[in-house]
Amino acid sequence: MEANTRSTGRLPAAFLTPGSSSFMDFLAEHSPEILPGRRTLPPVQGAIEAPHGTTIVAATFAGGVVLAGDRRATMGNMIAQRDIEKVFPADEYSAVGIAGTAGLAVEMVKLFQLELEHFEKVEGAQLSLEGKANRLSTMIRSNLGMAMQGLAVVPLFAGWDVDREKGRIFSYDVTGGRSEEQGYAATGSGSLFARGSMKKLYREDLSEQQAVTLVVQALYDAADDDSATGGPDVARRIYPIVTVISEDGFRRLTDAESSDVARSILERRMEYPDGPRAELL
Repeated sequence: MEANTRSTGRLPAAFLTPGSSSFMDFLAEHSPEILPGRRTLPPVQGAIEAPHGTTIVAATFAGGVVLAGDRRATMGNMIAQRDIEKVFPADEYSAVGIAGTAGLAVEMVKLFQLELEHFEKVEGAQLSLEGKANRLSTMIRSNLGMAMQGLAVVPLFAGWDVDREKGRIFSYDVTGGRSEEQGYAATGSGSLFARGSMKKLYREDLSEQQAVTLVVQALYDAADDDSATGGPDVARRIYPIVTVISEDGFRRLTDAESSDVARSILERRMEYPDGPRAELL
């Protein structure tokens, strides 16, 4: 059978008639060793040193949701990469930002993209936003073995809900536990400071531009107190990745747009280093 497959160049029938709309289930049946959570790591002593992505933030506005991330990856006390990309489109109406072990996180995002594309091709329709969030939860849960060895992936998922006509945000823990966040959310090492920043500045009536400014302000505050989070790097022209998801779909701000927002914030911070002030009452 194998020899015949090689000589004719044709795939086995099972590959042409998948029995499930889940690409992960298909891999688990035919090539389980490819899935990250199925790999066996050698025994180790102490923490595993690997590049880690840090802070991801998100905020909703009247017409959608903004998802953004800083550009720094760290390995212990060292900066492993200054311009890593941590925010990716999942499909036309959703995006995922990664925090945790960088290599595994990027691999998980690519698998998640394939999962959504596979479902759409097999079923002829897109998953609901809730369904997408659930699929990502399953993928994170399958990585629990590696997470227990220090190789955790904790993403932030956001998108435009076509049925409810609103932007929504979902956060996760290392076990795959999923929570829907209201208004704003953050994950990663600088999330405590980013969340505190957004808590004081967020309003339900934000415009798209204000929401973009809010998340960049939050990343700046995170970088101010967390060494693993990178702030805007004007000298190297490295700025946060900012994406907007609305009824028009996924859009990533251009470098020029991100630069304009970051530079305007930096100029104001020259006068007010701690950032904007929220009213007491």
